[in-house]
Amino acid sequence: MKFRDYYDTLGVARDASAEDIKKAFRQKARKYHPDVSKEADAEARMKEVNEAYAVLSDTEKRAAYDQVGHGYQSGQDFRPPPDWDAGFEFSGRGGAPHGAGDFSDFFSELFGRMGAAPGGFGGRRRSYEARGEDHHAKVVLDLEDAFTGATRQITLRSPRQDEHGRVFTQTRTLNVKIPKGLRAGQTIRLAGQGSPGSGGYPAGDLLLEVHFRPHARLRAEGSDLHMTLPLTPWEAALGASIPVALPQGTIKVRIPAGTQNGQQLRVRGKGLPGDPAGDLLLEMEVVLPPADTAKARALYETMAREMPFNPRD
Repeated sequence: MKFRDYYDTLGVARDASAEDIKKAFRQKARKYHPDVSKEADAEARMKEVNEAYAVLSDTEKRAAYDQVGHGYQSGQDFRPPPDWDAGFEFSGRGGAPHGAGDFSDFFSELFGRMGAAPGGFGGRRRSYEARGEDHHAKVVLDLEDAFTGATRQITLRSPRQDEHGRVFTQTRTLNVKIPKGLRAGQTIRLAGQGSPGSGGYPAGDLLLEVHFRPHARLRAEGSDLHMTLPLTPWEAALGASIPVALPQGTIKVRIPAGTQNGQQLRVRGKGLPGDPAGDLLLEMEVVLPPADTAKARALYETMAREMPFNPRD
């Protein structure tokens, strides 16, 4: 996927005000609108201009784009880094603009979740309600927090405009209670932490969509945990009782004799806590000791003589 420089498309500086962006869009629209333009590629250029304006005219999209696109130029290969949008707080307004289905893959990759709640970039405007709009943010937590529950300080950044129409971010820090047994993709709701209500109606809520940081040994899928378990050849061949360290403590796992490399073993109820608890799925990885001493080499030579075995038969 190629990076799109929306500022270059509209011909404005990166610190352009909202009014500058609006003026630039109108000028480009007069030049490329298919109903009036004589340019051969007017329709394609107008789509590019509409896409750029849809992002840069929206305070929240613009702030997100500025963060993830810093240092890139048009045409460069681009993939957003994992969890690039974590910690951004977005209001409930501003779903994907009309006609966004014609926009580029680049737009879809960054803003494709707009209109989906919880998470991402908000939901639909509810102008008929006086209750404050809900806010949404993605947060990244340690997997260990799901085992014990915890209270964590989380800092969120909210896009804003100054008096000149230029975008900046405002931060706030909240103490958030992480419930035990939380799964990736689930939402923590903080009542009253969204936009203020009007006419005496209550404020909206803040919805935090939870993701987990990569763990050194464990990977969560729903309530289950996945882990690679290294084994010696004799542990795999003869069977063994192996200690496995988990966030909730060390357990003993019985490895059956004749276990093969890549084989999976399920340990019931040792995944993420809950009702019911998830399972632990262990993938066996048989690791050969190196033949880096005379004694080790002699042992391998003895095996080769006395254990005729061809795994390719």
